[in-house]
Amino acid sequence: MNVHQLHARNPGPFTGEGNWTYLIDGPQPVLIDAGVGEASHLDAIDSAVGSRPLHLVVTHAHSDHISGAPAIVKRRPGTQLSKMPWPERDQGLRWAPLHDGDVIETGEGQLQAIHTPGHAPDHMCLWHAGSGTLFAGDMLVIGTTVMIPASHRGSLAEYLRSLDRLLALDPRRALPAHGPAIEDPRALIHQYVEHRAQRERQVLEALAAGASTIDDFLPRIYPSLQPALEPMARETVLAHLIKLESEGRVTRTDTRWVRA
Repeated sequence: MNVHQLHARNPGPFTGEGNWTYLIDGPQPVLIDAGVGEASHLDAIDSAVGSRPLHLVVTHAHSDHISGAPAIVKRRPGTQLSKMPWPERDQGLRWAPLHDGDVIETGEGQLQAIHTPGHAPDHMCLWHAGSGTLFAGDMLVIGTTVMIPASHRGSLAEYLRSLDRLLALDPRRALPAHGPAIEDPRALIHQYVEHRAQRERQVLEALAAGASTIDDFLPRIYPSLQPALEPMARETVLAHLIKLESEGRVTRTDTRWVRA
């Protein structure tokens, strides 16, 4: 399928080299994700779309994906807005709600909304069955794993179920919000599942060795952790502990965790 990649120009410690947004051409072009409102990104959208009406679809309401929406609407007041509901993150705009299985019309055929919670409760991927292309949002990225922000409504258990759902689609190609295109999504998903299983084993081993707080786990699981990465490591450990708790394998009292 014919897709234009438009970079959001927002590099940073949590975004890497920055976000990709994707424009699918047609009578009403569809833009997947909003970026952050950086002027050169807005200019690129205007150049690609011209005077045609725009349909903005957001994969999830984390700031690097949605915070540019007000600036897009300011430039293009007639923009159609769609996303899965998360009202407290609406950026003061009125969004048409998208739900699992809903279809979005594009100049390249239909996209289907696939609810894939875990990284965020409202996360969705967009599936173009005709070409086997998956617009993956923050579900997949080459070279690293996806952070599960457990203290901000992320869920590792849901994320793993969402990976299973993507495997069932058998995608031929995935276009992520960060990093290059993924030419073998199935292989990457299998790597992710094994990595999470390995991390879970490390958490259980640390528990058996006496770890009971997040501070106890970090040096055991991440012995060479850079200070800038500590917030993400904390979220990862917490996500694994909450998953184990939901399975009845660990319990917690205040900030301490023990084997059930």
